[in-house]
Amino acid sequence: MRRHRRKHINFFRIFIVLGVIGAVLYVNQFVVPTIPPPFISTTTPTRNPESFINQAAQMFREGKLMQASKVYQDAIRTDPNNRSIYVSLARVQIFAGQYEDGLKNAELALVGNDGYALAHGVRGWALQFLGRYDDALASLKRALELEPNNPLIQAYFAETLINKGDFGDMQTAIQASREAINLGPDLLESHRVRGYVLFVTGNYEDAIKEFQTALAINSNIPDLHMFMGYCYRAIGDYGNAIQSFLEANALNPSDSVPDLEISRTYATVGEFAKAVQAAQKAVEEDPENPHRYGNLGIMLYKNLEYDEAINNLTIAVRGGTTLKGTTIAGLPLDYGLVAQYYYTYGLALARQNRCNEAVSIMQALLAGVPDDEISVFNANEGLSMCKASLEAGTPTPEITVTPTP
Repeated sequence: MRRHRRKHINFFRIFIVLGVIGAVLYVNQFVVPTIPPPFISTTTPTRNPESFINQAAQMFREGKLMQASKVYQDAIRTDPNNRSIYVSLARVQIFAGQYEDGLKNAELALVGNDGYALAHGVRGWALQFLGRYDDALASLKRALELEPNNPLIQAYFAETLINKGDFGDMQTAIQASREAINLGPDLLESHRVRGYVLFVTGNYEDAIKEFQTALAINSNIPDLHMFMGYCYRAIGDYGNAIQSFLEANALNPSDSVPDLEISRTYATVGEFAKAVQAAQKAVEEDPENPHRYGNLGIMLYKNLEYDEAINNLTIAVRGGTTLKGTTIAGLPLDYGLVAQYYYTYGLALARQNRCNEAVSIMQALLAGVPDDEISVFNANEGLSMCKASLEAGTPTPEITVTPTP
């Protein structure tokens, strides 16, 4: 018998095989999961942040405010330490009516960077839209300390002083609006605020010129068209007023304010059927706002549709649930527009011989807004219409009345 030679074990080859197996296991366990599947885009932006910024600026010029906001947010994700992007985003958001978001991003721009003047200015601009005028002015004054020659800050300062409603600050606001024009003659905001100051001071023709200049810079900002509409209506040019409100509506169709102003303008010229149509659209766009029902009720009353007027004014005055199930709180009686809802409601009830309800409304007006001559006149008119019921002493339900100053 031949003896078989025993083969030697090749340890080197075994080590190589084990190494390959280990490498395969490592790749499969730790590397493969990090590789995105083919043909599926990654969620992390890979573009240069400057390209996002340029795209967002172009969208802003085209009036695509929501899209511009989203692209600025993409830019921030690619360059989160660039504070100027936060300010640009905040400006767009404020133009779009997203005041809380604008405030948030302006404040993010100030984190660790308290010397950023424009961020303080944009913060103040956002705060005044939220009714926080003292905070807004404090922020704007800080901005002016840092950069007194910044036209945007001067524009925001002028607008805030006007909206605060302190006529003692009017001259300061006028001067700030002039400074905005002198320092930034090519800026939309400069001409916008100068037009706004002229509008508030009753210089409507000059205001229109400023708003036209602003629109020549960017014709896709809804509130510029709204300002134009207010100016045209103030000088009795109702056709151009309606056209301006329609243009604002086209740029921001979800906003109820353009349709609200269209309805009021049609009512001014006696076209009550068209006023009703526009008022109905405003309700559809803002179905939780009792003022929209009050306005629709007024237009229906003027169009002699008393029952429908009562239905809508009931929601505005007493509150209730709409046909779509929206619960709305009524508006407490107060001076101004709310008083108009009340006396129109009372007159509509009186015309439909619902005097037990009408009398309580009229009595509430006499007690609650005694210094409002128009409301007092209409309350007495309603009481005269319901004289028989009043003399009979018909019990009447209570109405909530806010204390008057």
